[in-house]
Amino acid sequence: MSKLFSPIRVGPYELKHRVVMPPLTRLRADPDDTASAMMAEHYKQRASDGGLIIVESAMISVEARAYDGAPGLYRDEHVAGYRRIADGVHSKGGVVIAQLAHNGRTSHVEMNGGVPPLGPSIVPLDAQALTPTGWKPVSPGREATVDDIKRVIDDFRAAARRAFDADIDGVEIHAANGYLLDSFLQDGTNRRTDRYGGAVENRARILIETVEAIGSLRGFDRVGVRLSPSGEWNSIHDSDPETTFRRVAELLDPYGLAYLHVIEPRVKGDDDKVDSLDHPPVASAFLRNHFSGPIIAAGGFRDAAGAEETLQRGDADLIAFGRWFTSNPDLPERLRRGLPLTKYDRSAFWGGDGRAYVDFLPWQGAEASVA
Repeated sequence: MSKLFSPIRVGPYELKHRVVMPPLTRLRADPDDTASAMMAEHYKQRASDGGLIIVESAMISVEARAYDGAPGLYRDEHVAGYRRIADGVHSKGGVVIAQLAHNGRTSHVEMNGGVPPLGPSIVPLDAQALTPTGWKPVSPGREATVDDIKRVIDDFRAAARRAFDADIDGVEIHAANGYLLDSFLQDGTNRRTDRYGGAVENRARILIETVEAIGSLRGFDRVGVRLSPSGEWNSIHDSDPETTFRRVAELLDPYGLAYLHVIEPRVKGDDDKVDSLDHPPVASAFLRNHFSGPIIAAGGFRDAAGAEETLQRGDADLIAFGRWFTSNPDLPERLRRGLPLTKYDRSAFWGGDGRAYVDFLPWQGAEASVA
């Protein structure tokens, strides 16, 4: 019997299958960072009865911004855009989660209100931010003060409140890919000697305090966390990632979170490590021993067979398909029926109009889609 298409409980929600649409940086928000009507249509198209959709990163503040076109939840005016998304997904029987993020040291002064990007420590970064005038090297950063950290946690909580006000079902805290919370977790970027640096428990403190702040709103079972234990995106690194992320999972476990969302090492940024795609996931399997709640595995899944193997081994409980969801709005049904998948269009991943965003068709009209 297929486990991929068996029900599972995630937080307070009963899902009918385990195919998850993960957060994908598509950058189609309105100029004021409100989630656009086009975004609402995109997510509605990909919603399925009893399926889980995680909306791309919403910025929790102006300071958190690093990608022009990313949506925000840092003003009450942004609630309306997310309510459109929630209404669309709910109209098809789906469950929708909003990912919340602070991009930290990966930002540029054109994007974040003109201030040096925030990080746990001053560590030079060779990366690019997407500004209104194009991709540019990130700006020199500054070390977060304790007051900065408290403000960031407050901003996460306020953004989560706005998501819930928009009738979004839950929130995912983005602590992966070298962004602010991840840069605190890993000792390659966290050189602090205060209570937010040093031992893993200290480096994880900002994440745990963020979890506690958001969990106080509607319960911890409406909160998920995303981690990238083997991540290299944005030059993130740790001297002992196995020890670090084992302890992070152990610290998160008592809260009864909705899920832990784990990015596998067989992908790097938005590109496959092609030589390792056929290897089984390892990060989710490792954290399985330290986190008792549902685990979503993400990274390099291309078909139902690979997903099914991961589930049958017990390495994860749900499987996220990223790029294949971009071009197959009916992906769960195609996987269920063994139908061919429409090829995605990488040129449309990072911003644009409706082309290769809302014009992919479900199977009945796949021959007319943007292949």
